[in-house]
Amino acid sequence: MSTPGSGGLRRELHFWEAIALSIAIMAPTAAMALNGVGIAGLIGRAVPLAFLFALVGVLLVAWGIAQLAREVSHAGSVYALTGFTLGARAGFLAGWALLGTYLCFTVASSAEVGLFFTSFLASTGITDSADWIWIALVSAALITLIAAGDIRVATRSLLTMEGFSVTLIVILVVVIFARLLGGSSPSGHAASLADAFSLPSGTSLDAIATASVFGFLSFAGFEGAASLGEETAEPRRNIPRAVFLAPLMLGIFYFFCILAQTLGFGTDGAGVKAFAGSSSPLGDLSRIYVGSFLEDLINFGATISAFASALGTATAGSRVLFAMSRDSLGERHPLVRISLRSGAPVGALAVVMLVGLGGLIGQRLAGTNAVNAFFYPGTIGVLSLMVAYIATNIGAIRHLFLGVVRRPLWQIVFPVVGIAFLCFTIYKNVKGTSAPYSHFPWYVLAWLAVGTVFVIAAPRVVRRIGERLTGELGEPPPP
Repeated sequence: MSTPGSGGLRRELHFWEAIALSIAIMAPTAAMALNGVGIAGLIGRAVPLAFLFALVGVLLVAWGIAQLAREVSHAGSVYALTGFTLGARAGFLAGWALLGTYLCFTVASSAEVGLFFTSFLASTGITDSADWIWIALVSAALITLIAAGDIRVATRSLLTMEGFSVTLIVILVVVIFARLLGGSSPSGHAASLADAFSLPSGTSLDAIATASVFGFLSFAGFEGAASLGEETAEPRRNIPRAVFLAPLMLGIFYFFCILAQTLGFGTDGAGVKAFAGSSSPLGDLSRIYVGSFLEDLINFGATISAFASALGTATAGSRVLFAMSRDSLGERHPLVRISLRSGAPVGALAVVMLVGLGGLIGQRLAGTNAVNAFFYPGTIGVLSLMVAYIATNIGAIRHLFLGVVRRPLWQIVFPVVGIAFLCFTIYKNVKGTSAPYSHFPWYVLAWLAVGTVFVIAAPRVVRRIGERLTGELGEPPPP
């Protein structure tokens, strides 16, 4: 399968710069600052078990995407992976779903910058009256400047920012383990390593499965490196490695971080209650085990992590929109404009950031607080992302097990179980939710309906997409 060389994107990234994009979109610091609380409320002390189950699930999903990335290197990510295996229409809809995710994630992560930085300003005593929207808008402007520049600067910035914030958490984790092993834990503290891996009596299988869904959401965006398929050296080796190793590496980090949080609060009833009721578990543990100065640093680190995530989603989203526009609208369209100075797809980036700004301002005018301004678009984006993952794994089954070159049949268990896990994740995000969350699946369906109408109403465009993918990637199946 040939590698696209047209379109103006420059092949100048290495493996670590590609994996940085996937890591940044997953936002490990922000994930660890928020996602353990909900799991503790469901299954108590056994939070680490939920993250282990989630890691297995995400690796099964990542397997199919990584295998296809060995043959397809394209800026469109799952748009091209699905288009190559299932045809132009399915590819466009998968890309449309992924684009919706990145648009939502850019809004959510920018709002999260405002959320964490206002917490930092309040905890340090600088001010407790800062409005999250102004911080979010400033961060969006900075993101636009960086994303419009050299992609090497952007990816190295992502790696540096996430490295700083993760280092702060590692320090906290080491201190917690050291104090627990040394017998200098907080007064009245009760923690048992065995309890962290045993389910409380009466815990149902449904609760365990639901808890693992929360863990799975911490990995959303692991496929981000695939959007750098036209800018990474040796893409058919480096992109699959990045797509698979990013969730594996962060899964290991998540496990030890969540284990430290579980033991840090304690595995008895009082500890579980404190964990489940904490609005800032990393901050609370920093204050208890180290001091308020580390709490302030971790709030600042979470701000940086959220900024890196927004930069990552804007970068990936602009590549996906660029690739889809190039194939459907032609290389002279404004959305396909490339900066001669930096090689960045500035036309598509402008659209991504304008949507992001509109989402931020619209939520603020509606009176949405910073927490919900993150969770609302974030939840919508995750639901849309699940659709893209399912389509890509169906394509992997068709290509790898029903195509000309066939893998051993036993390997089909990876994408099949991965799809089942994704369907269950969607089900759990839809079932029993209250407004406004109960409305979000309809928003995703509406977004997908717009894409469906487009591919039905524009057969010439679909034909052009098919021809373009054929020329770039080889002979795909009929659209």
